[in-house]
Amino acid sequence: MLPIDSEEELFILEEMETSEGSDLLSLTQSGPVMLVFLRHFGCVFCKEALTDISKRRQAIESGGVKIVFVHMGDEQTANDYFAKFNLQGVTHICDPAQRYYRAFGLQRGSFTQLYGLQTWIRGYQVKKELDVELEMSKHLGDSTQMPGLFVLQNGRIKERFIHRIASERPDYDKLVQCCMI
Repeated sequence: MLPIDSEEELFILEEMETSEGSDLLSLTQSGPVMLVFLRHFGCVFCKEALTDISKRRQAIESGGVKIVFVHMGDEQTANDYFAKFNLQGVTHICDPAQRYYRAFGLQRGSFTQLYGLQTWIRGYQVKKELDVELEMSKHLGDSTQMPGLFVLQNGRIKERFIHRIASERPDYDKLVQCCMI
């Protein structure tokens, strides 16, 4: 897991190129970044995260925090999904090989983390509440990948939320409080 205090670890941030053409390290030196590692785009919990962040986007960004998503899809698929959730133009990083997921300590989930009873119950509730469907397709990403969220500033992790099960829901507002202006 990245404590981000070595040259090698800072290189990963430099290597992470965003959809805007900048590197993640530079973004974190310009201001705080909420780095959201998504599950596959077809996942109901990924759709819930996109809905939650879309609703909070203005408040988060007005507090000086830049939102950056990391996903496993291609550029067009990502742009289509972000548009569906009113997140047009959001900064994102394509990571189909899941290299950055691993660098941040995010692993593939176990059967219980992905398909346990609590996850099934919450999945049904989210599906019903948001009126979304679970979609399975290789181009949407690895369905076994666990998500996570990191708040970075000046190349350092200030806060983190590592999902213990796929259905956990972070408190985005609380996580970014450490860096809001």
